[in-house]
Amino acid sequence: MLENVLIFAAYLAGSLSAAIITCKLMGLPDPRTQGSKNPGATNVLRVGGKKAAAITLFGDAIKGVIPVATAQIMGMPPLILALTALAAFLGHLYPIFFNFRGGKGVATAFGVLVALAWPVGIVLLATWLVMAKVFNISSLAALAAACLSPLYMWWLRPEQEFIIVAAVISLMLLWRHRSNIRNLLKGTEGTIR
Repeated sequence: MLENVLIFAAYLAGSLSAAIITCKLMGLPDPRTQGSKNPGATNVLRVGGKKAAAITLFGDAIKGVIPVATAQIMGMPPLILALTALAAFLGHLYPIFFNFRGGKGVATAFGVLVALAWPVGIVLLATWLVMAKVFNISSLAALAAACLSPLYMWWLRPEQEFIIVAAVISLMLLWRHRSNIRNLLKGTEGTIR
């Protein structure tokens, strides 16, 4: 029973859109109507600048961290931790509070994975930073980190449930970024700056 409550609460936490809430509180346009129309930190950067983007990035990551960390503190087994992580991630992608139209999930994925295994979070962040510095394309950096996350999990926290959830999240991130992948192949994907 408690496990089900944790998983459902994680989905609700994930459903809180930091991008939409931040833009509303800062008097900025709804990110779903501007730029790429994605309620995520990169689009908020375009719409509202660095401060709004940083708040969004932190908010989307922390809503992934808190449910998983709470489940860990409560001593939940690996399966429940993995399902809690997946629920928070799915909440971001398909938020009940915003007609099931959410963001692409990069920051929330990072949040849940860093909460499951902080060393994985460190190497994911390093991967993103290196790719972003070299190529100056946020989506490419995110896709590289996503593709490597199951491998990093296998290397640093080789619990079957965690590897599987990292792989599922990775596949979903690839799916959510399919338009970015098309743009990357055509050479038309936008840069960070």
